[in-house]
Amino acid sequence: MNVSRLFKRFSPKRPLAILSFALLGSALSSASWAQSISLPNTILPEDQARAQQEQVNDTPRADWRSGTYGPVSAPMQNPDALPPFGANLFTGGFRGAMGDGLNSDYQVKPGDQVTVRAWGAFEFDRVLPVDAQGNIFIPGSGPLNIEGQNSQQVDNSVRRAITSVYPDNVEVYTNLQGVQPVAVFVTGYVDSPGRYAGTPNDSLLYFLDQAGGIDQDLGSYRQIRVMRNERSVATVDLYDFLINGTIARPQFQDGDTIVVEERGPAIAVGGDVHREHRYELLGNQLSGAELVNLARLKSGVSHVLLRGNRESGPIAQYFPIDMFYGQTIRSGDEVMFSADQRSETIVVEVEGSYYGPSRYALPRNARLSELLDAIAVPERMTAVESISLQRESVKEQQQQSMEDSLRRLETTYLSAPSSTNEEAQVRAQEAELIQNFVERARELEPSGRMVVAYDGRISDIRLQDGDVITIPEISDSMLISGEVLVPQAAVYRPGMNVIDYIESAGGFTQRADEDHILIVRQNGAVENARKVNLRPGDEILVMPAAPTHNLQLAATLTQILYQVAVATRVAVDL
Repeated sequence: MNVSRLFKRFSPKRPLAILSFALLGSALSSASWAQSISLPNTILPEDQARAQQEQVNDTPRADWRSGTYGPVSAPMQNPDALPPFGANLFTGGFRGAMGDGLNSDYQVKPGDQVTVRAWGAFEFDRVLPVDAQGNIFIPGSGPLNIEGQNSQQVDNSVRRAITSVYPDNVEVYTNLQGVQPVAVFVTGYVDSPGRYAGTPNDSLLYFLDQAGGIDQDLGSYRQIRVMRNERSVATVDLYDFLINGTIARPQFQDGDTIVVEERGPAIAVGGDVHREHRYELLGNQLSGAELVNLARLKSGVSHVLLRGNRESGPIAQYFPIDMFYGQTIRSGDEVMFSADQRSETIVVEVEGSYYGPSRYALPRNARLSELLDAIAVPERMTAVESISLQRESVKEQQQQSMEDSLRRLETTYLSAPSSTNEEAQVRAQEAELIQNFVERARELEPSGRMVVAYDGRISDIRLQDGDVITIPEISDSMLISGEVLVPQAAVYRPGMNVIDYIESAGGFTQRADEDHILIVRQNGAVENARKVNLRPGDEILVMPAAPTHNLQLAATLTQILYQVAVATRVAVDL
């Protein structure tokens, strides 16, 4: 069946699907030896329901696209309950090594030492201390003030002083020999206020780390002052360092004080961010664009939920990310970023006997028929009537159903009381049996397989992202497994029945339940062997018998064994 007829029948309003499958169909049309997979003209109940819904007035009673409504699934987050942005900054990394202060920007102060060497017409080689007035004394030239100069300026000053006295044939070399250590007070909202030693050129972070870092509950990361002689010489905002790597570098003097102010107003930021944090405000508000610059968002964030309190009362607004930039966030607000933009494309995988790629990117409303009509398969080699589909959501449901059944089994039979010693012994044996069975059953993983082909027809279901469609190859074999002496694969022979194949595999084991034999079809269907005719590619699965005389327990175990076999295609040995 060609692509145009398929889409005329199923979906006249899907231009995206038509385009994608038309292109795919043209790419595969060159395989003249291939046949296409088509579905019968079947209208499913859900198609009828959709047709009926089209006659209903579905005009919305409110414009939900206004951006002021959205998912409010949890209580509002208190900013105080979150760690502050920058909480991992002070973990001992800055206190490891004290700086030596010897860099090109260092400014000389009293107590430093300068090496001065001169040769030629004037011979001189000494280490000169910088006195309390900021001078060094050069013989023949007198005192020279170098306080506040950097190393290059000191070299120029010394050179000029010497050459002014000895203008000819004199070479001069200077070197800043060392710096005077300083002691700096660290106080305010830090973990361990105190007086800490360092060098004038050490970073403010070095002294803060010495004091144990900023108090995460009360301290400010944005208001840190450096005080000297009762006046502020620098104000540091650590957010600049956390975001951009820039930080003020005041040169410390002995007796300076670093004061960490009390934390300012804050907001809570969560959702699709790499780390949920409390962000401190410099004022009482900031813009959405400023917050986006601070927060580290995950890829794909499309919407923002803003909750808070205003003079008019509580608010909860839901914005697309581009509209959020111009919003005003106030103290105490909660901002939740979310990747809430649904993809219009799904990716499904095909396995088995077919031509073409193994993965397909399809429209979100694509159906199985549309994909199958676009796939070419080897002629007379493919069992198109046995197509099946594996789906992650079905796998999760099977896993949950198995877990619920096993939990009920444990609850019912492991906690039942015994009235006599003999009954207690029997129950102890049954408890061990149940426990071993439950442990083995929980190790099995459901297949998530859906039966979509039945009685020569294929259900035209809507595909989901991650689906795996299996197109099996025609098989000439039969698999005999479960409670048989020699599990094996045998060649399919018309006329042989189930017992014939089991006898060819050595017959039943002692643990076999001869009344419960399953046939697992290629399409994933599991049926009772008494009610079906064998086909090539079938698997004969002999179930184990429940080894207990408790009829109720035996029935429960048999039921769970069936459930596990259907979900995993494995007969769990009791």
